[in-house]
Amino acid sequence: MNIAFDASPLTGDLISGVGWCEAYLTEALARLHPEEAYRFEYFTLRAPEEKVRRMQPFVQKNTPLHPARFSPLLYRMLTAAVPLPYRIFHGKWADVTHFFNYIVPPGVHGKTVVTVHDMVLHAFPETMRTRTRLLLKLSLRRSMQRADRIVTDSEFSRREIAKYYPAYAEKVRVVPCGVDRKRFAPAEKAEIERVRQAHHLPAQYFLYLGTLEPRKNLVRLIRAYGLLRKRYPDAPPLVLAGGKGWQYESIFAAAEDAAVRGHIIFPSYIPSGDMAALYSGALAFVFPSLYEGFGMPPLEAMACGCPVLTANAASLPEAAGNAALLCDPQKVSAIEKGLERLLTDEPLRKMLRQRGFERAAQMSWDNAAERLYQVYQEIKE
Repeated sequence: MNIAFDASPLTGDLISGVGWCEAYLTEALARLHPEEAYRFEYFTLRAPEEKVRRMQPFVQKNTPLHPARFSPLLYRMLTAAVPLPYRIFHGKWADVTHFFNYIVPPGVHGKTVVTVHDMVLHAFPETMRTRTRLLLKLSLRRSMQRADRIVTDSEFSRREIAKYYPAYAEKVRVVPCGVDRKRFAPAEKAEIERVRQAHHLPAQYFLYLGTLEPRKNLVRLIRAYGLLRKRYPDAPPLVLAGGKGWQYESIFAAAEDAAVRGHIIFPSYIPSGDMAALYSGALAFVFPSLYEGFGMPPLEAMACGCPVLTANAASLPEAAGNAALLCDPQKVSAIEKGLERLLTDEPLRKMLRQRGFERAAQMSWDNAAERLYQVYQEIKE
């Protein structure tokens, strides 16, 4: 079977959760099933050598690159209105082509699989960038219609797709995300200290790691932290680490409130090699997101031995199992109560640490890749 992967989530200057999901799945598939043929397909026009460089960490001997010399932005814009066939650029090599980021273009040769990570378009449209929201409104239904199978990250997201797009419910298959326990594991003390000094962090801290954007619910987290500091003035700082998404201004404004000013830290960019030590050095990881299709950061924190507070909403309880403290993300008081418990209850932290290791061990990318391979097998005939 010839299997093509759309590499566009891997060719940007920064890799998002969608990109890491593709990276881990494709690596595991190529390793576990070397009897199949694979390649990465993408569009490039300007500086093609730069995209080749960005792809190098993800390329293996049996996953070569197949670039098409055409503007990726122009192709997306054109195919939103005109059915310009994908096979004109990438030919008829593939038996199955997998698109990992919601959209199947027109005219793909062979069978197609698309990953639809969540239904934030319908559940929380106000938390999306306008451009992304308009693109999905225009293209998502057609994309799911074109796809032979739709992959999603959780049972929660499967139910959401069935709710908003019942006509395509029978196409949906669940492939949960995993966690890389080689990359995410408890760091040595010396490494924790190196990362702490490199990013000017205190000896103790609460940690959030992810995009700074409205859906992550960081303004409520900051307000909850402010309430905590009123009762526990010596509470450790709150570290909000991650790249700026959109509408992040309200997050920085909230951090200037008198109750928290000087106690919230926004580090500069965190290299992927520093993330395990950042998790390992935290008192607790806090992730009160309003909506996630899966939610990989809590599992990464668990694999590093960091106790987790997360939301009792969307897919997050499914991803966390019994290994996290849950809170209502809509209530500042509930988030504050969770922070207080993690600050004051050392036996709870120890229990969550142990359960977190167990949960992370259950969620492997190899298991996820085998489930995805079965999806390909379903449609290869």
